[in-house]
Amino acid sequence: MTTDAEFFAEAISEARKGRASGGIPIGSVLVVDGAVIGRGHNQRVQRDSAVFHAEIDALENAGRLPHAVYERATLYTTLTPCYMCAGAVVRSRIPRVVIGENRTVQGAENWLPTMGVDVVILDSPECVEMMAEFIAAEPALWDEDHRGA
Repeated sequence: MTTDAEFFAEAISEARKGRASGGIPIGSVLVVDGAVIGRGHNQRVQRDSAVFHAEIDALENAGRLPHAVYERATLYTTLTPCYMCAGAVVRSRIPRVVIGENRTVQGAENWLPTMGVDVVILDSPECVEMMAEFIAAEPALWDEDHRGA
């Protein structure tokens, strides 16, 4: 049986892939019935997109699925989801989200439980370090989305 740690490692791999391609190191995987069915990383820079966050990329790569599938899913993400991505979780009826860290920035981790979503925050030192290195190297890029956060 695959554990949260093993699936979360896949999200970290996606974050590293995103950074290696010139983007922001945030990764996500969507898991249903013990298998990764969607994976993605933040591609705002690579696609010149305002909305192509890691969670959206993972959902997009999973394809259009019936709610019965989403209702058995867990979404793993390296950084706390923003409200846009959290809205996609709620709209898709995904019942569980595993978050790598929410120290770098606070997102919708407190709102999701009010919508019936089980939230697990791992407080991953690896994710905190990955984001700190990125922010130090690319403060202007980080500031595009997080001015004043």
